[in-house]
Amino acid sequence: MTAIPRPTVYRLLETLEGLGFVSRDYSSEKWRPTLQAKTLSSGFRHEDWVMQSAVPEMVRLGREILWPLALVTFNDYQMEIREATHNISPYSIDHGMVGVQLPVLDTAGGRAYLAFSREDVREQTLAGLRARQGLQHPVILQDGPLGHVLDTCVKLGVGYRKEGYRLGTQSISAPIYRGAQVVACLTVIWTGSALSFDKALEQYRDKLLASTKGITDALEQLDTLD
Repeated sequence: MTAIPRPTVYRLLETLEGLGFVSRDYSSEKWRPTLQAKTLSSGFRHEDWVMQSAVPEMVRLGREILWPLALVTFNDYQMEIREATHNISPYSIDHGMVGVQLPVLDTAGGRAYLAFSREDVREQTLAGLRARQGLQHPVILQDGPLGHVLDTCVKLGVGYRKEGYRLGTQSISAPIYRGAQVVACLTVIWTGSALSFDKALEQYRDKLLASTKGITDALEQLDTLD
């Protein structure tokens, strides 16, 4: 249809994938536009909704609970930290975390993204992770089969990490929606030796869910103004 040689088309698509504008569905071998593609439209920047909707609520919640928070988004089969409150948390030992890329399967944010995304998005993401990382089916994580972990996330209402990726810390993460799709996850991180997982879940889950709902509602209001 384009009269462009097939190898050139694939090279262009791979370039667009590297820039974050399209993603490949490894189950159907089709390419789809990503949220990042909206940056090509007039006046829209991906960072705008982060700054307008998420950051003020992150700062408010961070000052209330004192533990650091991180806003993560799915990008190129990793979770990328877009914003963080480590600089205002008296308990944080990390700085300069914005831009850091994290594994999907071993982090609370990645698990929240998988557990609460639409089924087709979840299957597409898992197919891509299997293709890139050579994962065997079924996927077995340090704390159990992936299916069991995601079912537990749904039951808890948040993604979670008790061990594994970063020794000494634990975390829970809640999804932020734009329409029916998870566009980001907000994560609370704490030191495991200072607070048990069950106690942290009791103290922070409802506050975290209230914050992500507030951000989701703010995004919906922005969409109605567009």
